[in-house]
Amino acid sequence: MDFDGKSTDSPSSRMEIALYQPEIPPNTGNVARLSAAMGVPLHLIRPLGFSLEDRYLRRAGLDYWPYVDLTVWDSFEEFLTAKQGIRMIYTSARMGVTLYDFRFRQTDCLVFGPETRGCPTELLESHPENVARIPMDSRVRSLNLSTAAGIVLFEALRQTRLLRKT
Repeated sequence: MDFDGKSTDSPSSRMEIALYQPEIPPNTGNVARLSAAMGVPLHLIRPLGFSLEDRYLRRAGLDYWPYVDLTVWDSFEEFLTAKQGIRMIYTSARMGVTLYDFRFRQTDCLVFGPETRGCPTELLESHPENVARIPMDSRVRSLNLSTAAGIVLFEALRQTRLLRKT
């Protein structure tokens, strides 16, 4: 449901999250839980830094895994081919438009890079108009992946009024 109680279950009207080569199981589990709570499909793009059977991944996602619309992709190229026509929003700790000024769309896919490296620089530089960042104190290198995913997703859903009513 969107903010006004209208159904948003059509794939063409849903925001999505993609984790590009995630490395830390609990972060991915936390993002999976976020995905389930907000009704947002989650894409994991290999290589993964863990097994999908990892106990820490499962523990972080708790018993919400049956509610996660999860797709695992063998490569970023395969993912992009399947998602042609969907605007990819790349996230970065250092470059891009701040969330205050970035304008999200209902059908955006929010792409988060691996915890130790972030989205590849060449990807960010090839789509600078589609790079969003969370404004933060310059003394802090980055935020935790699952924290950043929650902040960016909530702002995107708030802007597009796709927040669920309880």
